[in-house]
Formats: sequence, C-alpha cells, structure tokens
Amino acid sequence: MMDDTDRAIIDALQDGFPISSRPFADAARPLGLTEDELIERIKCLRERGVLSRFGPMVNADRFGGHNTLVAMAVPPENFEWVAAVVNSFPEVAHNYARDHALNMWFVVAGESRKRVDEVLTEVEARTGLPVYDMPKIREFHVGLRIKA
Repeated sequence: MMDDTDRAIIDALQDGFPISSRPFADAARPLGLTEDELIERIKCLRERGVLSRFGPMVNADRFGGHNTLVAMAVPPENFEWVAAVVNSFPEVAHNYARDHALNMWFVVAGESRKRVDEVLTEVEARTGLPVYDMPKIREFHVGLRIKA
C-alpha cells in the first residue's frame, strides 16, 4: 500500500513542516521530490486513507489562548445536523465520528478559556445535547516511524 517514498514522507513530515513562501518545495527537496510530486503523494495518501488529515497543529495555549477536547453523544439520525452546528464555529477543529457512546469528538481552540466556555455553552444550547469538556491534563508525544 505504501512504497519507500511514502514511508519517507510520513517520517519526514512528523518532524515539522517548513514555514516559508514555498513550504512544499522546501519539504520535498530533502526527499528528492519536486513540490508537485510531494503535493500529489500527500493527496494520494489521504485519498487511500493512509493519512486521515494533513495540516498544521497549533497549540493555542502557546499563543495565550486555550484549547480543549470535547465529546458528545449524538443520536445517529441527528449526527449530520449536529456536526453542521458544531462546525459552524470557527473555533472548532478536528471534528470526527467515533464508534463509541460518545460518538462525536472535536477540538475547540479559542483566544481564552472564557471563549472556549462560551462556544461549549452555545453548542449545548443550539443542539440540546450535553458536551463533555476533556481539557488536557498531561501531554504525550507518540512518534510513528515507518522505516523504508
């Protein structure tokens, strides 16, 4: 399902992504790829389900803001409607379904704890469902390396 180049891409991108005017070109160079080749390979990895998402992860806490993980138990027949409500907030990221009693999970990142609380209160009010705030207590880093 993956070749050596795909494995090298996944390994390399876990170490960070360049902040520059041409980040894909800068990330592609050490891999021996062109900018377009790297973009196409990432697209294919996503389409095949090898990667579920690709993008920056910003820790709002480091910018003076706040983020938290949130879970909800959403009746299956209302899942799409609730997802649309949740996703209507610009503070919401990484909304996804899980096979669990708490079947909707998402991250709320705001400029303050107060703003995060306002979003959670509004989600509850608009959906009529409770939200379960699961703030980070301790952070762990799990590095996945796929050796070519």
